[in-house]
Amino acid sequence: MTQNSTHKPLPFKDLDGLPVFAQEWQALTLAMVDTLITNRFIEPSTWSEAFGSALSRAHASGNLDDMDTYYAVALATLEKLMTEQCKVSEAEISSKKDDWKQAYLRTPHGHPVEL
Repeated sequence: MTQNSTHKPLPFKDLDGLPVFAQEWQALTLAMVDTLITNRFIEPSTWSEAFGSALSRAHASGNLDDMDTYYAVALATLEKLMTEQCKVSEAEISSKKDDWKQAYLRTPHGHPVEL
């Protein structure tokens, strides 16, 4: 994948120096969405429509309108669009999740997780 020369990484802190993301996976989820859009694997309108609809459904089914819901829905929407638009199978996504879980479980506390 190529990187757009005007691409700016997502900030981890706001203008007051406070964390923008509670957990690293939240930033990585949005960074993956940005990369897929920048490299034209997903259209911006496709992301907006899918994410907005999924948020509406989550709120309608009683989920709180908070950051936990926002990022959980963002991740689920990303996974859904990866299977639909990028031709990544659900089995491949599940396998990669399992790989990361096993890597996490075998990594000593305080050390970086590596596959």
